[in-house]
Amino acid sequence: MKLSWAVSLAIVFAAPLSADPLGPEDFIAVDPAQAELGQLLFYDKILSGNRNISCGTCHHHEFGGSDGLSLGIGEGGEGLGPARRPGTGDAAIPKRIPRNASALWNLGHASVDTLFHDGRLSVSDRFGNGFDSPAEEWLPEGLDHVLAAQALFPMTSQFEMAGNPGENEIAVLIHDRIDRAWPVLAKRVRTIPEYGEMFVKAFDHIDRADEVTIVEIGNALGAFIASEWQSYDSPYDAWLAEGTALPEAAERGRQLFFGSARCATCHSGPLFTDQDFHALGLPAFGPGRTRRFDPMPRDVGRMGETDRLEDAYAFRTPSLRNVALTAPYGHNGAYPTLEEMIRHHSDPETGRDRWRPEMAKLPEVPWLAAGDFAIREDRFEMARQARAVELRGLALSATEISDLVAFLEALTGETAQDRPLGVPDRVPSGLPVDRP
Repeated sequence: MKLSWAVSLAIVFAAPLSADPLGPEDFIAVDPAQAELGQLLFYDKILSGNRNISCGTCHHHEFGGSDGLSLGIGEGGEGLGPARRPGTGDAAIPKRIPRNASALWNLGHASVDTLFHDGRLSVSDRFGNGFDSPAEEWLPEGLDHVLAAQALFPMTSQFEMAGNPGENEIAVLIHDRIDRAWPVLAKRVRTIPEYGEMFVKAFDHIDRADEVTIVEIGNALGAFIASEWQSYDSPYDAWLAEGTALPEAAERGRQLFFGSARCATCHSGPLFTDQDFHALGLPAFGPGRTRRFDPMPRDVGRMGETDRLEDAYAFRTPSLRNVALTAPYGHNGAYPTLEEMIRHHSDPETGRDRWRPEMAKLPEVPWLAAGDFAIREDRFEMARQARAVELRGLALSATEISDLVAFLEALTGETAQDRPLGVPDRVPSGLPVDRP
């Protein structure tokens, strides 16, 4: 039976494309003892080459699981969040992190099987260890889920946690082969008596501390991330489950989101993401994610992993849950506010034209300044990126954009800033824990 326009519209307004309400049953099962162990490891700098940065430095509770910067300052930096600085002397950073630090909300959802902006880690039988990853066949077997696997890779990144060649044994080993550093990091951890005891208690198959490998470390970190960052108690969830009315502006924004603004075309499902890749044509800047045969300071996104031209400049659709807590926005943090990000979606060509470097949240690094925006001077590259844009303009009004922002703010969990474990007071290594 063909429905009338009015009835069809009513169905859209009443039954969004985000499916059933989220709940704890939708997430991977986690051992609480492993999650508590993972919390300490997450904030312990023992896992970095120079013992000066932790996972939590760039994915901190204070900043919604991110760092508040467009492009992060990794190994060698000092401070936290927007106040982080590039370091001094021999420890000063030689490069900015080329992409925005992704937030961690709901990555433990059972549907998540691909991670990173370019999807370079995914669940797969390709290499016989359960994952298609940058480590290929050298990724060890036994990792519980994709979050556990993901946790291992920042440790092997020169500019994130490993450090520069010649500074420490970890940095030397990863330049030999990606997996060579993991046993050394595992030994650092398991030889700390407090950690050794915790691993024995948390893992049934571990009887002695010397049995701990990077697999158990990854599984503990994955357990923490999966359980700590679950969020499904937003005003929108109350509307979805109980019919609790949203504020008027947020309700108008909801109708736009699932209706004429077409946001739900990509931001669909309970996590508000299709977990696919799309080229939005965000303004380019930064060092880029260069490849060995392509030294230009550009980021080709998904194509860097697939080598398919149709994937050029496409990046993974982020979840929108708690998005109001995780500015700036985009794979490179190009836009400082939700309003600006929506404006770009509404009219990407105008967005690219009106974007200015001062919109990027980049701590000053004088020795890198000449290259921060160099890619924007390459008119051929800018034309290539513009041609790849998938978005089609919608000409949203200022009021409509404001209403969409109100709806996105209604996706913020009531307990989003009150996490189960939070930041530990101390870590077993005795190294300092980053705090604002």
